[in-house]
Amino acid sequence: MDVVTVGPEEIRSAVSMPAAIDAVREGFLALRRGEFEMPTRTALRDGAFLVMSTHHRPTASAMIKTLSLNFTDRVPAIVGTVVWSELGHGRHLVADAAEVTRLRTGAIVGVATDLLAPAEARTCTLIGAGGQAADQVRAVHAVRPLAELKVVDHSLDRADALAKALGAELRIDTVLAVADADEAVHGVDIVCCATTSTTPLFSPTSLTANAHVNAIGAFRPTMRELPDELLAEATVVIDEREAILEEAGEIIHALKTGAITEDDLVELGDALAEGTGERAGRTVFKSVGVAMQDWAIASLLAQTFLDQAK
Repeated sequence: MDVVTVGPEEIRSAVSMPAAIDAVREGFLALRRGEFEMPTRTALRDGAFLVMSTHHRPTASAMIKTLSLNFTDRVPAIVGTVVWSELGHGRHLVADAAEVTRLRTGAIVGVATDLLAPAEARTCTLIGAGGQAADQVRAVHAVRPLAELKVVDHSLDRADALAKALGAELRIDTVLAVADADEAVHGVDIVCCATTSTTPLFSPTSLTANAHVNAIGAFRPTMRELPDELLAEATVVIDEREAILEEAGEIIHALKTGAITEDDLVELGDALAEGTGERAGRTVFKSVGVAMQDWAIASLLAQTFLDQAK
């Protein structure tokens, strides 16, 4: 058996954000067509260890990702491996899971933002300046070129450093670090939430009438970034129903309080199939992450690195 190992720098050099967005978009349409066998991920030690797997029937390829997560005592917080294999040959690809996770989580935000955010959107607030944060902005910028970025974090110094770094990298004209989330989301077109919060981050009254909100931080039932009031009045698009109902704290909470019903939730694959169109009012995209996203990035890596290894 031949094993090709791919590290973070190689992943970044091989897969651009636009390519990642395209791959994840096509992956969700394929998921809708039933091309994937994808069990709900296994969470151990209350989400400290995660195992995700999927099989793509048309290509007879499979991906397994294992992660350990520690957001309080360790840097990096996310550590693990992505393993790609195919029935047609014995070569395996092993990639750094933290980098794949950052890239695919950003990519799905790019897909959702491109679908749901107003075409003229140019301003964004990012809440959270941790490991997943930068790729949220890179992905948004890829589909809605930004003129202004605000970053909120419990550490204003960390928010300022990230805002300046992204401003220089993406050539965003105005970048600001802001201490208060409600102040930061006021008047902006797009809000990205990437935190481990257990309580809502802002009041919906602070949002513009047509704001688009991405929420990718909460991945356990005890976590929650968005208020019930926002979910009740917005168009809510989710990555995958089964995963969301088991893991997304804000969705679970809103269902329990009666703020929303399951019928209010639209899967991303269905929304993509319906097309863009004009959506009145606020939109929300909620993701806990599914294995198909990792498969989509791993497939691009396999095309590059396994082909080279032939």
